Amino acid sequence: MSTEKTFKLDGKSIPFQDGDTIMDAALRAGEYIPHLCHNPEFAPHGSCRVCIVDVNGRHMSACTLPAAEGLEVDNSSERIMEQRRNILQMLFVEGNHVCPGCEKSGACQLQAVAYYTRMLSPHYTHFFPKRSVDASHPDIAIDFNRCILCELCVRASRDVDKKNVFSITGRGLESRLVINSASGKLGNSALSASDKAVSVCPVGAILPKHVGYDQPIGDRLYDNKPISVVGDVASANNQQENAND
Repeated sequence: MSTEKTFKLDGKSIPFQDGDTIMDAALRAGEYIPHLCHNPEFAPHGSCRVCIVDVNGRHMSACTLPAAEGLEVDNSSERIMEQRRNILQMLFVEGNHVCPGCEKSGACQLQAVAYYTRMLSPHYTHFFPKRSVDASHPDIAIDFNRCILCELCVRASRDVDKKNVFSITGRGLESRLVINSASGKLGNSALSASDKAVSVCPVGAILPKHVGYDQPIGDRLYDNKPISVVGDVASANNQQENAND
């Protein structure tokens, strides 16, 4: 008699282990749930809400909800996809995203998730906030126009790099990413090009300098395969690292 614990995701039985979230179990089973702030290397955060699913009639974040037997999870209905599109549309208009001219186009998780959910227009009125670009660091530039406040760089710098270079200040529409240095500039911070915080950004906010368009459009991560097949940037990087070992 099997003692395997499972829940249902779009009618499919998904096995899970004690301590798993819905997201953990789904990704391990090869089932994609759209997400931006989630990274398997860090504790669940639940800030972006893109991983919203319907669980027994309630809307929940898949990255924070513990897996349990008997759950019926809707991950792909039109109702759920519409909710995700609304969230993504708000993310696009709250910043200044110029996908055709962005170095991360084709390898941007925000862009890829938007395509996956069929979000092809921003719908809402653009805010056009006045945000700066900080190129004071010799190796890294940060474009605050593209930041979606996922806090991945905050968590990576704090939990992995042990430097606390980044933090979020303000509330609501006044929330913004800040640099923890005396001048508030990246160049005066403890950030190094090899830091984990540099590589976890799912958009084009944190970029290496002196590189630019290192891969032509059409040859980038999500140009040939959708994010549901390739996975997120963290998973893709881990796969590449394993292949190089």
